[in-house]
Amino acid sequence: MMGDRTKIQEALFYEFRLEDHVPAGHLLRSIDRLVDLDGLREHLRPFYSGTGRPSIDPELIIRMLIVGYVMGIRSERRLCEEVHLNLAYRWFCGLGLNGPVPDHSTFSKNRHGRFRESDLLRQIFEMTVRQCIAKGLVGGEGFAVDASTIKADANRQRSVPSPDKLPIEAAHRAVREYFSVLDDAAFGSATPVQPKYISPVDPAARWNAASGGLAYYAYCTNYLIDLKSAVIMDVETTTAIRQAEVTAQRRMIERTQETFGIWPERLAADTAYGSAENLAWLVHERGIEPHIPVFDKSARQDGTFERRDFTYDHVHDLYVCPGGQELKQQWRKINSDRPNTPPDNLLRYRSSKLACDVCTLKQKCCPNQPNRKVLRSVHEGARDMARDIALTDAYIVSRRERKKVEMLFAHLKRILKIDRLRLRGPNGARDEFHLAAAAQNLRKMAKLIPPGAPALST
Repeated sequence: MMGDRTKIQEALFYEFRLEDHVPAGHLLRSIDRLVDLDGLREHLRPFYSGTGRPSIDPELIIRMLIVGYVMGIRSERRLCEEVHLNLAYRWFCGLGLNGPVPDHSTFSKNRHGRFRESDLLRQIFEMTVRQCIAKGLVGGEGFAVDASTIKADANRQRSVPSPDKLPIEAAHRAVREYFSVLDDAAFGSATPVQPKYISPVDPAARWNAASGGLAYYAYCTNYLIDLKSAVIMDVETTTAIRQAEVTAQRRMIERTQETFGIWPERLAADTAYGSAENLAWLVHERGIEPHIPVFDKSARQDGTFERRDFTYDHVHDLYVCPGGQELKQQWRKINSDRPNTPPDNLLRYRSSKLACDVCTLKQKCCPNQPNRKVLRSVHEGARDMARDIALTDAYIVSRRERKKVEMLFAHLKRILKIDRLRLRGPNGARDEFHLAAAAQNLRKMAKLIPPGAPALST
């Protein structure tokens, strides 16, 4: 027999607890026990007025932002709608069943004001790192570093050829930020090469065609991760160019040591970080083993002897060619004062022309030159150390573990949906990257440390 249709009958009183309607295995329930915002109000107190109407609770704004980045909700308008409708989101934000949801404009007002002035989002990210350290997820022995380009919120079809062509009426926040970072080694001064085009809405975003497809405006997010559990130890925003990535790596390593007192024994990275200067900085200034391929362009395609075919004599500071002849920096004593280090940091070793003229291997060595020249970096010692490490089993392990940082970038773009920035300017990109890295660390802890489980052993 068909049953009667059940209609909703309004009751005078309801007994309803949000706590009972959030599943025990919900992601936000696991994250809630890891979010420590106890010092938030004291941190922001100097940036609020002592008089006037009470503001919206800053902890509510931060919790809503965490929901948005953890759950991949990119739009702040949609975030407000989802928090209004979703019981789990309301429970995490502490709104209860009837609590009002702030307007979406509240986020931008606080972001451009007190949040950036107090560097709050950086503090939120560092809070997640401290939690990972306390939970035993950080080993502190091996780090990996890499960068990934993220499209900027700029139309590739609207461009100007140079900064002086920016329209006067376009002097908005992103343009002012662009001029403020022109001398920053991570942005304007990263390279003397000027970009082909500049976006009038976000001039700091760099014209980039590294993906091989259509060029686009982009920023770079740089991750420094611990290899034990792939915890993000630091994040840095730079322009989308390789030289800026090396600058970001140095800043992140130094900042991690200053903030958390952690100094890695080894660093794994790709060839972009294998320049002689960077390897020397890691080895001589920081005492870090570089598990990094050496950036070397000495290979030849014409079949003649390469630089590796020449043997270096450390005692006498000279090279010996395959024919047994010596290559020296100077063949006669020069009384004039010359700098010990050349401007390009490359020492030049040359063979004797008389020896090359009678050598039977000349056609395989320097067929088109009177004598052979070999270049040696002043940082060749660090390069040799990196080459020796590349022959060890530990290097093979580091090369495999380095893929963890690439997996984080894939997670960032596919799961958190940050394949294109929503905010403009260097500060906007910095805000998004900090919140995204914090969300990834929180998700990592929620996955590896279930409720009630003890901290992992270090």
